[in-house]
Amino acid sequence: MLRIAQAFDSRQWSVIASASVKAVVVTLALPLAACGAGGFSLEKAEVDRSIVTSSAPSSPAAPAAADKDSDQTTIGNAVSSADIKELGGQAVPWANAGTGSRGAITELVELKDGGLTCRRFSATRESFDGVALYKGELCLAEAGGWRMQEFKPF
Repeated sequence: MLRIAQAFDSRQWSVIASASVKAVVVTLALPLAACGAGGFSLEKAEVDRSIVTSSAPSSPAAPAAADKDSDQTTIGNAVSSADIKELGGQAVPWANAGTGSRGAITELVELKDGGLTCRRFSATRESFDGVALYKGELCLAEAGGWRMQEFKPF
């Protein structure tokens, strides 16, 4: 190691040291010069109009209507299959796995008018678009199946 140190005399060390200092000074001064020469400024910044975005067309009425119809059918099935005598005024829970909606059927009563058997009810519908209350009426048709006569928001 002594031979390596002897190869450089004091003049060579000063040249190497001054070159290192110059490199550091240039490295630090260059970014400062760029800022001083009118570099980045928020006042000069403009909106980049080359970026184009878009969105998928939405038709919220169609899926919401389809979900409501599916939920109406589910509620109708729960009303028609409920044993009113066994319920004793308790709410009937319902859920539709297809739409993710759920709720409860309350005020369920069976009426017979002129040979026609109908069930009137209130139902809550909790879905992704909110909570709603409905009034409805389901009547027994001549063929033996139940038919929704009325289902409207309350």
